[in-house]
Amino acid sequence: MTNLITALEQQEKELVFDSFDHTDAWRLGNRITAIAERAGHAVGIDIRRPGLILFRAALPGITPDQDTWIARKAAVVLRMEASSALVDARWSAMGVDSAGGGWLGADYAVTGGSFPVRVRDVGVVAAVTASGLSSQEDHDLVVEGIRAHLTHGGGK
Repeated sequence: MTNLITALEQQEKELVFDSFDHTDAWRLGNRITAIAERAGHAVGIDIRRPGLILFRAALPGITPDQDTWIARKAAVVLRMEASSALVDARWSAMGVDSAGGGWLGADYAVTGGSFPVRVRDVGVVAAVTASGLSSQEDHDLVVEGIRAHLTHGGGK
């Protein structure tokens, strides 16, 4: 479990934006959507900040349930300022049953698939979320998209 936590923490240290605005959200969302389409994934993709959805895509095959999962995963990121996969790994290492809901309640899903948009010298400004695959695959899709966005000039 320690190796997983270290790897997830390293992703968050590496995947930091210099700035992030509505145009960046649109470009990042389209990049992740294109990756998902090429792979034939039936997923929902969402980028949001508190109170505002900046990007939304619903690829063929998803169900309304994905909308609920997206909102709940993103809520974890925006509250804890860490990826939902990292929160899950940390809690699991401490023996906390994240599926039990506990003190977070029904508005949160502590499972992989949402990742913070962290702006250098600012902090977490948004959450990028995928739902429709396994938790690990949702997480990997988002990370792949963010990494490609930052590597190929989308991160300013």
